Amino acid sequence: MAWLLALLLGTTFGIGLIVAGMTEPVKVLAFLDIAGRWDPSLALVMGGAIGVAAPAYALARRRTTTWLGTPVAPEANAAIDAPLLLGSVIFGIGWGLSGFCPGSALVGLGAGKLPAAAFVIAMAFGMEAYEWLVAARMRRLGTL
Repeated sequence: MAWLLALLLGTTFGIGLIVAGMTEPVKVLAFLDIAGRWDPSLALVMGGAIGVAAPAYALARRRTTTWLGTPVAPEANAAIDAPLLLGSVIFGIGWGLSGFCPGSALVGLGAGKLPAAAFVIAMAFGMEAYEWLVAARMRRLGTL
């Protein structure tokens, strides 16, 4: 049952990204070009997403299990710290250079877009590099 719900929600999310134009790097880059031909339409998409997500997060914080009965994991780290800020900067640079975020890149990959495939490959390498760096740091500190 959980896989079916995940498939349904993932498909709905992907369709939403397509309808909003988030899978088109040109549209995303136009949104980020505030000094040029700025396209504010994605701000409305983001505002709508925040409007839907904020109440859902507030509800989830008060629950110990999901509606399907699986446990809700507590936030591992809610602090705004250097790793979070650095990750945000790296995310923003990648988004600004490519016009893709992870979700839109996966939808683009499913649609057969070559630039999305390049982004997904680079993202996978970045994720592996992060895991390698964390493991190396833990070994150095003697916590692994």
